[in-house]
Order: sequence, then structure tokens, then C-alpha cells
Amino acid sequence: MLLEIPARSAGFPGQGTITPLPHSLHMPIRHKPGTALLILDMISEFRYPDGGRIVRSALTAAPNIARLRERAHRAKVPVIYVNDTAGKWESDQKSFVDRCMQPDSRGRKIVQLLAPTPEDYFMFKPRHSAFFGTPLHTLLERLKVHRLIATGITSHQCVLFTAMDAHVREYELVIPADCVGAGAAADTKHALYIFSHALMAKVSSSRQVRF
Repeated sequence: MLLEIPARSAGFPGQGTITPLPHSLHMPIRHKPGTALLILDMISEFRYPDGGRIVRSALTAAPNIARLRERAHRAKVPVIYVNDTAGKWESDQKSFVDRCMQPDSRGRKIVQLLAPTPEDYFMFKPRHSAFFGTPLHTLLERLKVHRLIATGITSHQCVLFTAMDAHVREYELVIPADCVGAGAAADTKHALYIFSHALMAKVSSSRQVRF
């Protein structure tokens, strides 16, 4: 159910125009209100500095995220992908996913596990936070979400910046520790400390997450 979200596009120097994937805010809500699952930057070719190390961490987290997404689907909890595009901006989610599935893509195995389904939401982001320059907050309001389960990479950058923005917007935060990762284990350990001590997030294993 890839639907249209009306939003202003934002131009950024050298990166073209960002147009989130369409989702209609006028369609009937088919999800249970309250909680949403965020999947950050897992759909990727991992063609960037340190991508080789980060993809190993992402491969570890991906099966846990896939199981959590399956549970979210069964519980009718919305699943929202927010993704970088590594400098090549486009509004066609299918072309982007297809590119990440090519045989020479470092992220191919991850995308095979986690490619968005027709019932998921998908949007592109221009910077670290999923809230910056995207219609995410508008979508969450429309879906009546007050609790976010944040997963993805990297734990100390995009996941952390998104969690900070969620915290200042007064969302309740859950961070499944086995569903986030970074190029170095120390970066994730530091991020988990900030999640729990500064952002008052509930940090647990994915199996302990309740919908």
C-alpha cells in the first residue's frame, strides 16, 4: 500500500530534489493507532565510506528487524522506511530498491530480507534524522502514533539523530538493541547509553518488544 503523502519537496545543493514516496493522507487508516515501526537506512547499496564495516553490522541486525516487521504486520502496526539514497536522489522507490538488489550491491542480502511490502510506507531523507526535510511527523500524526520503535543503521548517527528529534516531539521511544548497528561495536554501545539515559528510551531485545 504505497500511498501518496502530499509534502513540499526540499532542494539541497548537489543532491537535487527530494520527493518522498507518495502516500495519501486522505485514505482510510488501516493500521492500529499508537505505535509505528521505523526502519532506517537498511535499504542501501552501502557504497559510502566505511560501508564495508557497516554492512556487516546491518547483516547481523537485518534478520531481527525482519522478524520484528513480520510481528508488526500481524499486529497491524504501521511500518515506515526512511532512507538515504547515497547522493542519487529519485522519487521512484521501486527503481531504488531494484538498484540495491543488483548482484554487485553490498546490500543485496539485506534488501532480500527487508524490501518494503505493499502495506509499508517509504520516504527518502536528505540528512541524518528521519524527521528533517520529510513528511514523517505529518504521517505519524495522521496515523495517531505516539510510540516509535526505531531500528536500523547507524546506531550513533541516523538512528540517534532520529531518536533525538522524536524525543523533542514527545514520542515514546523503544530501541531494540539487536536491531541497530554501526561500523564499530563501541559506537553502538555509546548510542545505547544515550538512548536510555538521555532520551529515556526503553532499550531491550527485539523479542521483548510488545505491540
